[in-house]
Amino acid sequence: MGTPDYIDRMNVPIGSSIRHALRVIDETGHGCVLLLDPETGHFAGLITDGDIRRALLAGGSLDSPVAGVPRPTPTTGRVGMPPEQIAELMGERIRVLPLLDDQNRVTELVLLDRRVRLSVAAPSLGERELEYVTECLLTGWISSAGKFVTQFEDCFATFCGTRYGVATSSGTSALHLSLLALDIGPGDEVIVPSLTFIATANAVAYTGAHPVAVDSESRTWNMDPQCIEDAVTARTRAIIVVHLYGHPTDMDPVLDIARRHGFPVVEDAAEAHGATYKGRTVGSIGDIGAFSFYGNKIVTTGEGGMVATDRSDLAERVRLLRAHGMAPGRRYWHPVVGFNYRLTNLQAAVGVAQMERVDAILAAKRGIAAAYDEGLHDLPGLTLPPREAWAEPVFWLYSILVDPDEFGCAREDLMARLDSRGVETRPLFPPIHTQPIYRTERALPVAERIARVGLSLPSAVGLGKSDITRVVETIRDVRHARC
Repeated sequence: MGTPDYIDRMNVPIGSSIRHALRVIDETGHGCVLLLDPETGHFAGLITDGDIRRALLAGGSLDSPVAGVPRPTPTTGRVGMPPEQIAELMGERIRVLPLLDDQNRVTELVLLDRRVRLSVAAPSLGERELEYVTECLLTGWISSAGKFVTQFEDCFATFCGTRYGVATSSGTSALHLSLLALDIGPGDEVIVPSLTFIATANAVAYTGAHPVAVDSESRTWNMDPQCIEDAVTARTRAIIVVHLYGHPTDMDPVLDIARRHGFPVVEDAAEAHGATYKGRTVGSIGDIGAFSFYGNKIVTTGEGGMVATDRSDLAERVRLLRAHGMAPGRRYWHPVVGFNYRLTNLQAAVGVAQMERVDAILAAKRGIAAAYDEGLHDLPGLTLPPREAWAEPVFWLYSILVDPDEFGCAREDLMARLDSRGVETRPLFPPIHTQPIYRTERALPVAERIARVGLSLPSAVGLGKSDITRVVETIRDVRHARC
């Protein structure tokens, strides 16, 4: 019997470079490679991505021989070993156990798969991210100065179709700075959707202004333009739209309201990198856009954010405020109270690498959505994610609504069944107006209903077809059993 194909793909000749080993790790997805003596075919060792990372931090290069990477003596087993002995060898530190035959060749692997439980979201990181971060560490450029910050700002602005991009420490700080640049402050009101993550409202509160939450409309789950009109008062100074879960808000009616009343429009595009509205990329449509690069976002830097705008006055104001309010060209001179909202060069390095393959990431997101659509479209009681003709959504998270009567059980029951089979889900955001710090007695029925019955399914870029099939089949089983 020959060696399984997946083991052949994990084999790396002992004379190979670290660069080649990383490429194999990225392609096979098991977090390690098997070193092979090319003359004898014998197993010569096992190297993990962690071993390589430590070697690079110690001064190694991507072109260094992989055989020189320091590593512990591998734990191995033998073909035919009883399962209980294998179980004794496996554990938190031993996740890959090569099984060797009498000729010291790997004929099988026992894997403690970290993805036995499917997560809702996970970052997609590869060789280039490691290369750029390593460059920062080796050169010492690890704080907020460095070439990667400017590169990231420029490439993300181009991606959005705006003249300016200003990197920040988080999506929340990007929102906060956007509002400050628009002179939002105490006594003002800012209209926000109630169905959103709480950071949207918090950024308003940071300025001293008051967030006014409005209801959603059923088609896109985003804010209802008619509700915006009804919420306008003499103190209203701005509107924040949120492109929820990656589907754009219907911007034309929002912009029409803003023009008639003289309000600026801020786009919270934290969940919608690359989504388009009538051919325009979100974040470039209003006066200013804010993005998040948290670890679960489509493009990630771990933590981080970006302000995108065509207006030079807003970009200059954001740059001033994000760096302690220090005057350009005059060190330690502060004409305004500012903030430490800068992105580090280390984080920006990850961002630049992410942007080099953003098209592939977005294509993977849309492919995941298409696979879910195919598997779930005919199930009664499920509402699949919005997809309007004028929009190109990006499906940050694949989210569905569960009608308990028609589907046969409540959202919580479905989530529990999925959890019992190793599938993580998350409820949709509780509406802002129901949160303790912003609670109002005013009913916003559409947002409340969507939040009550909605959940997000595993949506990580690394999901394979078999993973999606597993989720779909579990949901279909639950529906069939009628709970």
